[in-house]
Amino acid sequence: MNTEATPGRERLIEQFKADGLNVMFGNPGTVEQGFLDAVDAAADFRYVLALQETVAAGIADGYARATGGAALLQLHSGVGLGNGIGMLYQSLRGHTPLVVVAGDAGVRYDAMDAQMACDLVAMAKPVTKYATRVTDPRSVLRTIRRAVKIALTPPRGPVFVALPMDVLDELNSEPVLPATVPLTDVAPSPASVGRAAELLAAAERPVVLVGDGVALSGAQAELAAVAELLGADVYEVDSSEVNIAASHPLRRGQTGHMFGPHSKELVGGADGVLIVGTYVFPEVFPELESPFRPGAKVVHIDLNAYEIAKNHPVDLGLAADPRQALRALAGVLEQRLTPGQRAAAAARLDVRTRERARADLARPDDGTPMAVFLRTLAERTAGDLIVFDEALTTSPLVTRYLPPERPGDYHLTRGGSLGVGFPGAVGAKLAHPDRLVVGFAGDGGSMYTYQALWTAVRHGIAAKFVVCNNRKYRLLDDNIAQYWRERGIAEHPFPGSFDLSRPEIDFAGLARALGAEGTRVEKPDEAAAAVGRMLAHPGPYLVDVQI
Repeated sequence: MNTEATPGRERLIEQFKADGLNVMFGNPGTVEQGFLDAVDAAADFRYVLALQETVAAGIADGYARATGGAALLQLHSGVGLGNGIGMLYQSLRGHTPLVVVAGDAGVRYDAMDAQMACDLVAMAKPVTKYATRVTDPRSVLRTIRRAVKIALTPPRGPVFVALPMDVLDELNSEPVLPATVPLTDVAPSPASVGRAAELLAAAERPVVLVGDGVALSGAQAELAAVAELLGADVYEVDSSEVNIAASHPLRRGQTGHMFGPHSKELVGGADGVLIVGTYVFPEVFPELESPFRPGAKVVHIDLNAYEIAKNHPVDLGLAADPRQALRALAGVLEQRLTPGQRAAAAARLDVRTRERARADLARPDDGTPMAVFLRTLAERTAGDLIVFDEALTTSPLVTRYLPPERPGDYHLTRGGSLGVGFPGAVGAKLAHPDRLVVGFAGDGGSMYTYQALWTAVRHGIAAKFVVCNNRKYRLLDDNIAQYWRERGIAEHPFPGSFDLSRPEIDFAGLARALGAEGTRVEKPDEAAAAVGRMLAHPGPYLVDVQI
């Protein structure tokens, strides 16, 4: 253990490396200049430059999601943190473990209220699990280890540490040790599992609601086993990873994040509800009354005890690891289900299996440029690729041809704001350089963070990008149409602020201006060739597909 005093800015890098944080995403600033000078000189440590902090935060988010670990993000003081806050909100809602650092001029200047002075901790608190500022050079590494631990402990999420320049310039003799992250594979007691089985076994119309806590726990197989034993429909809630294979006959899709009445319609008939690894419900316009029917038995399993019964009462809440809990629940159900209950569950599963087969046969290719592009991409890759999906209104088509089957092969945007699709794909490709990674974004969403293509070119990150170009904020069209229906307002032209057609954006030209290559697809017979060019190109490549 090296206890010889060295400048804190250098020792900090050794601490990051001890925690496996060998890549830093960021955008530089003057108050971080000494630290970034040390970064440039450090061995086995990489700085990935983005042209704006939102892009850096989005790439870090994608990298963390693709690796399953933490990612390191550097922002510049208050202005840089302010630029990144929207993307940090995405990470907070999606439980991405980001370790975010930002510099300031120094503790010695606090009383001066000088240029760029601001309360960084207060700015960061609403979008992080933990936010602090180091003011003593003897506690720099201690604070970073605490932040890493908090970021990686479920419920995971971003953390923030402000690092004043004068603190990092001081000599530091703290020991460099990896952070200790507590194990959370907590199993529920046999009695509580027995109670859960008792509540769910007799259900004639069971439903399972799942979120990304299942994926984090690696509980996909255990979830499928419980769903099959119960013969229960599975809906994904606030979900952005593969929690159950898209091809599973009991998977019924997403509840959505906009309108509570839609979720109520999906779950209101259930007499037994199992909630795992999510909260209910995440809609922008939620149902204030309980969406569950009177007398329905509700069991909620999550490592995040805060989310259990947060919005609606449940009959049993288990603060436990989803994999451990589902495995135990499956074992008890195997023993307790009566022959009649098993037969009823098998019948429900059979109905969904036959419905899925008929639906697959009844979905012909509609021949649009996007459908042909996606079908060709699926055929050329045999589905062996990583998809970062911010296609929004085009997502149903994307997942039809590129269904989310395997954990790690699909990441969906989350958090409610735009701009994560393209930087997320850059981060995922950096995490998996040997895999094909394709990021999908709408024309509106892509323009929030288009500079991500420049970062991909600069650092040789050969991600591919697809613009789903309908020349509008189509999701806003859909949402305001719902607003009109609910309020009895006659249909009329959509607000002009939703329209992106004037002036037309040359997405392929923008890609070339940033150093990448690109092409535009206007007709179905151009789509297959565009796929071929995209796959053959050795570097970043963008396809603008007209919808």
